[in-house]
Parts: sequence; structure tokens; C-alpha cells
Amino acid sequence: MRDTASRLAWAEPGNAPIMASPIFKESGFARMIQKPLELPADAEGVMRLAAQSMFELMADAAQGMMLVDRDHRIVWISEGYKRFLPDLGFADETEFVGRRVEEVVPNTMMNQVIETGRPILVDLLTNRAGTFVVSRLPLRDDAGRVTGALGIVLLNDAGAMMQPLISKFAQLQAQLEEAHRQLAEQRRPKYQIASFIGTSPQALEVKRQARRVAAAHSTVLLLGETGTGKELLAHAIHAASPRAAKALVGINIAAIPDTLLEAELFGVAPGAYTGADRKGREGKFAIADGGTLFLDEIGDMPLPLQSKLLRVLQEQEFEPLGSNKVRRVDVRVIAATSRDLTAMMARGEFRSDLYYRLNVLPIRLPPLRERPGDIEALADTLGEDIARRSGMAVRTLAPDALELLARQPWPGNTRELRNVLEQASMMSDDLHLRAEHFAGLLPDAPEPPACVSTESIPAQEPLPLRPLPDQIASLEREAISAALAYTQGNKLAAARLLHISRAALYDKLAAYAL
Repeated sequence: MRDTASRLAWAEPGNAPIMASPIFKESGFARMIQKPLELPADAEGVMRLAAQSMFELMADAAQGMMLVDRDHRIVWISEGYKRFLPDLGFADETEFVGRRVEEVVPNTMMNQVIETGRPILVDLLTNRAGTFVVSRLPLRDDAGRVTGALGIVLLNDAGAMMQPLISKFAQLQAQLEEAHRQLAEQRRPKYQIASFIGTSPQALEVKRQARRVAAAHSTVLLLGETGTGKELLAHAIHAASPRAAKALVGINIAAIPDTLLEAELFGVAPGAYTGADRKGREGKFAIADGGTLFLDEIGDMPLPLQSKLLRVLQEQEFEPLGSNKVRRVDVRVIAATSRDLTAMMARGEFRSDLYYRLNVLPIRLPPLRERPGDIEALADTLGEDIARRSGMAVRTLAPDALELLARQPWPGNTRELRNVLEQASMMSDDLHLRAEHFAGLLPDAPEPPACVSTESIPAQEPLPLRPLPDQIASLEREAISAALAYTQGNKLAAARLLHISRAALYDKLAAYAL
């Protein structure tokens, strides 16, 4: 430990700026160095002496130091710190001292230390002057009030001396950013309102209601049979709402055991029960804070949890499992069910107060049998998706196949339609599906003949020698005619067979007067 004389050297003229600063005068350290030190008899005095010694050691080791007052203004910098000024854009300390630290030191956190009163013992600071290992300490008066902060540059060549650590930090930072990106991608809504396929009056009414409720903040209740598109519509409503930038979190209540559902919804406090995570676990309500929570199959929620859900809907607050701390959230709930909630209320299986709280903005999704006019558009969209996922060529539907599909009851709705189309596509090599291709899949599909001959494009006769453009035009004309005959005049199907766009087909039809 240095002797008293070396400590009193702080009072020499070279240190006048720091000695004269109000922040330094208010510190206990200033009073300690004004008289010879003896080993204090009390614990507080020993702590002060230890703090002074530690300060002196840091001063010796530091590459530069600065003092900032409670108003964030720089009141003093050490001689070592002055060599960083040119890189920060200042000719000398007169231009630097007296300015607010956040104005002259990019990426500084001195202001945060002053506002919170919490030190930042070791940190990496990067700005125009380089990469530094720094320490930031709050300074307090005898009453415990923060009077400013001390910033210490421990290493000024961190880029070279700590390259392995910096590289590891950059790698972890990149991994964290990628994880955040992937999580945001997963939480992003998958569908828009236009994704609800159909132009029938029933489908258009569903889209109109969805656009209307999207602008509100009240709870939405989606009612409809299984496979009618309730999850799709929940995504679409969130995507069109003011909450679209926040998370959409979905949970299928029917798929989670009753014993785990409360923890899944409301989270678990640290150490709530034997085997629980020491850090606790966030529930779906906490994850969806600021966004939308989609509760699918709400009719399967057990009665004991219905009252807790009602409280969240009414008060926007809940208690995690095993915790007495109330947590507030801002979550919009979209619930969906294929069950008859009114009948369940009559049987005492669903709380009436929860039903009325959920049924603020109800939307009924019609079953597929009520909108047969949408079958063709749905079949086209589903067929393209099946081809994309399976890697097969897109199948088209003949008029008799569309007629067959339109008269089915479809108890499984769109989900069942997709299943039938996928099976028919997998079991046939034909690109154009007719009614007999659905034999065995639909009850009234006609049986295929004993030997089904696939229509083919007529073989081309040898052509006499003609100019190449004429031959190409002739081949195109005949190929288009054959494709239209094969698809019975379906231009979209013909374009797909020819691997050209529908617009290109129309142009060629006009050019060849077909």
C-alpha cells in the first residue's frame, strides 16, 4: 500500500481539475486523502480504506479515466485519456470536458450507470477510437445519492489482445440474432385474409367479417366444423390487425393433457414443484404479450381452468403456476371450436360467463357442402400445394371430376378434400384427373373401364422441308390444339400441360387464330 505522501500527491497542481470538481469534493475519497491515514478501528472505515487502495491500483493500471457528474457532463479526464481525443474528433480537452458524455463518446453507457446507480464492472466498448475493455462505477455521497460516475479504460488495444474473446462474443451474438430471426419467422402469421379461398357469398361474408374484426381489439370466437379453416382465419385476422408486428402464438387445447395445460398457458415459477426448472418457464400468455393468442378447441378446456382464463380476459393479468406474483399482459385472444358451446353450457360443461366473454366477435365458418361453388378454386389451390410438397407435376381436374367433387357432403371439409385429391394424385400417373380416378375414394365415383387408355397427343406426320420459323409455328399450333382437345377446352389445364403461362397461351391462341 502506498504511504500517506503518495496519497497526498493527488493534491498536486497537475490534478487540480479533478480536485476542484464538485463531484470530487462531494465524494468520501476526497476527504480521506486530505489527512494522513491510520488503520481505522471500525468496519466502515476499513471499507473506505480498501476502496481507496483499489481505486489507486486501478488508476495505476488504467489507460485512461474520466469523471462525469450527475447531469452526465464530463468534469475531468486523465492524462492517459487525452490521447483518445483526436480519434473521437477533438483537438484538446477544452472541447471535450464540459460536454454531455453521450454526445462525445459513441456507445457510452455512463449515462445508464448514473441513472440506475449500478456499476458495469467489465465491458467492451467499440467506437471510432477503437475497441476498449472498460469499467464504469457510480459515485455516491454520504447519503447514498448518485453524484456521478467514474469511467476507466482498462485496456485500449482490446481488438488485438482479446481477439479470441471478441470473436467468440461476435459468434454468440450472431447465433442469438439468428435464433431471434427464426423465432420471429415461426411466430409470423402464415396466412392473409385472401388465403381463405372462395368467391361464394358465404366465403365473401367470412372475409368481410374477418376484415372488420381485425381492426378491433376484442376477443374473437371462430365457430365451425373441423376442417373449415378456423386456424387459417385466426392467422389472417392477426395479420390484418394492429398487432401484426407482434407474435401470434397458437395452442391446441385438445392436444395437451389437463394436468399440463395450466403450466402451458400461464407458465411456471422457478422451483414451483419438484423437478421444475430452476429458472421457471414462460407460458403462452407471456410469450404472446403485445400480440395475439389463438386458443384452438376452446370447448375442450377443463372447467377448473376456465375461471382462470376468464380472469385473464377480464383483467389482462394472471399468476404463473406456483407464484403469488401477478403478471400483467396485453394479449388479444382468438378462440375457436367445432363443438356446440351453447349445448355444453346447458349441460354444465362450459361456463356461461366465459362463453359471453369469448363470444364478443363471433364468426361462423360455413362447411364446404354449403359452398359447392368454391370447390374448383379450392381444388386448384390444394392441387398446386400438393404438387409443391410432393415434387409431382400439377394435376388438373376434368369437368366430370369437378362435378363429382361438388356433390359430396364433405364431413371433413377442406381437410378431407385435400386428402382425397392427394390420394388420387398419388395413385395415378395421369396429369388430367377424371371422375373414374376417384373410384374407391368417393362413394359415387364411376369405376374405370377394364383397360383405361390414356389419351395422347397424336403423332406428328413428317414435315416437308420448310423455313424453320414456319415449322416451329406449325408445331406450336398443333401442340396447342392437341392440349386443348386433351383437356376438353380447359385453357388453364392446357397451359400447364404445355409448361407455359396462361397469358402466353392466350397470346398464341390469338396469333394462330385458334
